[in-house]
Order: sequence, then C-alpha cells, then structure tokens
Amino acid sequence: MNDHPSLGIDLGSIREEAERLLAEPDPDEEPEPDGHAEREVRAWPVLSDKALYGLAGECIRLIEPHTEADPAAMLVQLLAGFGSLIGRTAYFKIGADYHHSKLFAILVGATASGRKGTSWSEVERLLSHVDGSFRETVQNGLSSGEGLIYHVRDPDTAKRPIKGKSGEISSYQDEVIDEGSTEKRAFVIEPEFARVLKVISREGNTLSSVIRQAWDTDRLSVMTKQPIKATEAHITIAGHITEAELHRHLTDTEAANGFANRFLWIAVRRSKYLPDGGHLLDSDLNGVVAELRTAADHARATRELKRDEAAKDLWHLVYRPLSDGFNGMLGSVTSRATAQVMRLACVYALLDCAEVIRLEHLEAALGLWQYCEDSAKYIFGMSGGDKLAEMIRKALLAAPAGLSKTQLHDHCGRNRTAAQLDTALAKLIELGQIEKSTEQTGGRPRGIFRLTGYEKNELNEKSPFDDASGDLNSFNSFNS
Repeated sequence: MNDHPSLGIDLGSIREEAERLLAEPDPDEEPEPDGHAEREVRAWPVLSDKALYGLAGECIRLIEPHTEADPAAMLVQLLAGFGSLIGRTAYFKIGADYHHSKLFAILVGATASGRKGTSWSEVERLLSHVDGSFRETVQNGLSSGEGLIYHVRDPDTAKRPIKGKSGEISSYQDEVIDEGSTEKRAFVIEPEFARVLKVISREGNTLSSVIRQAWDTDRLSVMTKQPIKATEAHITIAGHITEAELHRHLTDTEAANGFANRFLWIAVRRSKYLPDGGHLLDSDLNGVVAELRTAADHARATRELKRDEAAKDLWHLVYRPLSDGFNGMLGSVTSRATAQVMRLACVYALLDCAEVIRLEHLEAALGLWQYCEDSAKYIFGMSGGDKLAEMIRKALLAAPAGLSKTQLHDHCGRNRTAAQLDTALAKLIELGQIEKSTEQTGGRPRGIFRLTGYEKNELNEKSPFDDASGDLNSFNSFNS
C-alpha cells in the first residue's frame, strides 16, 4: 500500500535542493515539451492478478481475447453490474451505516480510443443471460435528481374528500394517484459523462445531491414544489469520459463536496487490435452464466456479511493507510477508500457464494482498489493538488494570442523549475487543452502556447443511446 514517511526538516537536503534550483538553466533554453517528460512522470496503472480473483476473473479471462476493451474496464463494470443485479440484499456494516453492493465507477480514457463503450457491451451481454430482467433496469440520460428518483419512485397518494348527504365533507380517503415503480434496481450507464458534469454545474440542479444520496442510502428525495421520493432504491452508476473532458468539466466544488469520491476512477485504454472483431459465442458463456446465476441466488438470500479472522487481521494492517489518503485533488477523489474497498470485498465474497468475507476477497478488493488509486494518480496527479497546470490555463485564458515559455515561467513564479513547467505543459498538450505553435523572431524560433477549442471524440459524437427514449429527466419515459 502507500508509504507514509514522517515529515521532518533536513537542512542538508534543503541546501542541496536550493543549489540545484539555482543551477537550473533559463526555461527558454530547455527543449520544448513533446510529451515524453509527462509520460515518464505518469505511469499507467497495472491491474493486479489478485483483482482477477474467482468468478469475476474467470469471466474476464473468458471474454478478454475476443474484445479490444480494457480488462480493468470490464472487471469493474462486471462487479458493479452483479452488485446491481442482486438488488438491495446483502450488506456490510461500518458503524451505523449499511453498505450494500452499490458501486459507482467512471471509466476515463486518455483519448477517444479507450473502447469504453465496448467494455460495457460485453458485460451487459453476459449479465443479461444471467437475469433476463437485468437489461430492463439499464437506463441512461442523467439530467436531474427528480428524474433519477422517478425511475425508482414510491407510490404517491392524495387525500380525496368524502362528502355526506348534506354535501359537506365528512372524511377523507387515500387515493393512489401514482402506482410508483416496483423495480427498485437501476443500472445507469452514461456513455457521455461529460454531459452529466455540465448538468451538475447548473445552478439549482439537484442531480449531484441525489447521486450522493443514492450512494449513501436507499432513501432519495428532493425538496421542491412537487416533492418526489423513493425508498429501498438500489442504484448503480457507470460513466464513460475522456480525460480532457473530465479536466474541463469536473469542478472544484464537485471534487470537494464528496461527489467525486463516491466513484471508482478507472483509467482505460484499448487492449489490442482485432480487425475482424471477436468470436465469442453465447454458448461459450454457458458455464460462467450458470455460476453467476448460482451466485446471484446465494446473494439474494444473504443479509449481513462480516470479515473472518484472517480478513480482520489484514484489515487492521491496511485501515490506517487507506484512511490517511492523500492531499489535494487526489485526496478529494479517493477519500472514501475504506468504504469502497469493503463494498468491493462484499461483491467478491458474494460471487464466491461465501457466508463471510475471507482473506482472498479482501485481497482481491485491495488489488482492484490499488488500480483505482493508481488510476486516480494518473488522472488527477497533476490537477488540483498540482496548481501549476491550473495556473498555466488561467494565464493562457487571459492571453488569447498565446504566451511563450518564458512568459509562462514569469507568470507562474520563477521558483518553478524548467522541468516542472515542461511536465505541466506536456500534460496539457496531451489532454488537448493547449496547443503549441512556432513563432519566427528573426533569431531562434520561439514556442507559443495557446488554449485549444473543443475537441471532437467518440463521446460527443452520436451515441448508440441517442435514439433511446429513456431519459432520466423525463418522468413519462418510465411508464412504458
């Protein structure tokens, strides 16, 4: 797990660092960033074999050769999908809080070629064979908190006056005006999660609050002129987004208010090239489908799960590192590590038809959490907590004509090293947020950096969901 060295003051190290900074050459004498520095700093996360434990791993290994999707993307969506499929049954208690098998995840591709949508298609195909009703619980189009609640809403009644023979009201009788929803499961798949982040940023929109409620509890409500509520709700959310869109639309508010840390962050990319596609037949899935059905039946009959002694011992070792976390943006998006790990461990245990959470289930959960944590480092390691990239963006926003590296260095403070500036510029270029051009000066050409416009990618092109009638902002869309 994470190293947490004690903080101390080493005057010798400080002196050496000061001498190194004084020896740094002028930034304009350094090679312009080409992305290599940034790639050296940002290591792509590695999925541990422990995360592929048991039936979940068996499913992924079966599907993986036949798809270009990232195995990590398929794994986390399979766990989330199974947790949704079994409904609000098994749980783990942390203090007074009940944690059911609800997982929220966001798949982040460095580019549009991460095959995020493909990863969900494979999982949905598998789970639809396990439970024929599962596909009916899959929705998309998050636009408001009220719309999300409506899909799992409770019945609504009104008092109807009863009049006596004289015409005066003698009593009142409850009258059902809305039967509500008998299906309390909802798997919300959002192939354009950038759209959700835009909606959340609108003043007065209730979506962020309701999403946070949905992760925390089964009781959902909003205080509006036409109040709507749901109980026994079991909601799961999986969102797909590119890294550039994420950095553009995830606000500091949503990072700090607990919205972001309710999600598992998964860095994804294309695993391979299959020009002719895969050749996995439905009949090839029969074995794992039967095992998943057995596991689902077991899970639906299970209530409280507890750790066995071996799992307790490991939990005591990892609890403090998980709890301490990180500073800055990285800390904001990973600060629910303990709860996330235990929810994952519960799902691994339920897939194993286990009565308790054993050591191997906790190890599997920790293995997947390590991938999530490393993904968050890859995605957020230079945002929020690293204010240099944000300073560069703000400087370029105020200078539409662009700025040279020397000008950026002056703006951001001369105490920044050329290497730090190069790394931040390289990340912003890779994310598509800035671009570099060359300006002739009569001497040595000078690099000029400018903010870019909106880039096109697979998530803002036409989506396979565009023709779907189910929009979570439309109350009437759930009547069919």
